[in-house]
Amino acid sequence: MTTPRRNRIARLVAAFTMVSAIALPGVALADSQLDKVRVKVAAFIADKMEKLGGSRIVYRVDTDALRAAVVTDVRDDVYKTLREGRIAFSGLAIRDGGVDVKIADAKGREQLTRKLAAAAEGLPTHALNVTDAGDGLLRLAPTDAASAARLRDLVEESIAMIEQRLKDAGVKLVSVQPEGTDRIRIFLPGLMEPEQITTIFARKVKVGFRLIDLSMSAEQAQSGTPPAGTEVLLGFKDKLPYLVAKDSALEGGDISYAGPGLTGESKEPIASFRFNGRGTRRFAHITAENVGKPFAIVLDDKVISAPVIREPITGGSGQISGNFTLEEANSVAMLLRAGSLPGRLGLVEQQVVQPATKP
Repeated sequence: MTTPRRNRIARLVAAFTMVSAIALPGVALADSQLDKVRVKVAAFIADKMEKLGGSRIVYRVDTDALRAAVVTDVRDDVYKTLREGRIAFSGLAIRDGGVDVKIADAKGREQLTRKLAAAAEGLPTHALNVTDAGDGLLRLAPTDAASAARLRDLVEESIAMIEQRLKDAGVKLVSVQPEGTDRIRIFLPGLMEPEQITTIFARKVKVGFRLIDLSMSAEQAQSGTPPAGTEVLLGFKDKLPYLVAKDSALEGGDISYAGPGLTGESKEPIASFRFNGRGTRRFAHITAENVGKPFAIVLDDKVISAPVIREPITGGSGQISGNFTLEEANSVAMLLRAGSLPGRLGLVEQQVVQPATKP
């Protein structure tokens, strides 16, 4: 799942309004205006950089990790389609940048190809090349266009994550822009110590879904000795103690999408998330085994939410609520997404830019 393009435009409009104090028209922008907004943001920040100096930082997204994640998604989609269509198969495996699957029945091969094509319709990131290798063997691999689209989405998601984490850190005067196909450029006028920023991204966000231990109260564990394999963590907003397992049942890498939203009736701000294939299967298994028990959603050693499992959750998606403001819900969603981005941002360059000499 990718960030809707209109949301990206709205985010840039908000960023531009924040750094320039210029009120832009409150109308929906066409997709073609995204680059225009970015040009305005870049021009404003460039002017500030010339006057104040500042820091220039360049990151590169991990394209190798992205390719691995894309192929894993293909395998999971193929497996799900085969199971739902009751198509007999064997030898489903990732191999040489693609997925191989053997389907002896010709009608089964045709059915799989048709279903995958229907799923990809209108979604360029899902497009696949399907090759019949003979003897019932199909080889499936993302098209070049699909791979390029996924890379663009990853860069956009990384930009959103960078902007949110800088905002959370109190950094307001900043421009975060794509550079080339896989790099991200950050300009920070007036900030002459780029290490202050690179330190923020040197640490990977820790996302975990952990079971809560009910053998004693969290207060007892906090004042005494917690059971083996557990620890006491505090709530993100309520600051209350929670006794949770140290090991995560699922982690950030199992999340394929996260974003802010509102509940249907009360319009309460929430953070929604969706698991990938592996995470969906694991979450279904865990919730089936622990109906009636609470579990904790943990971000950087803080309990964001601690819902009770009412029934097995097999759909692979969920919502996090916790009396959030909309801004807090967006921050939580971005941190969830940061913990699931393939690989880490690689630092390519950091430099101090001196202000231009006045004539």
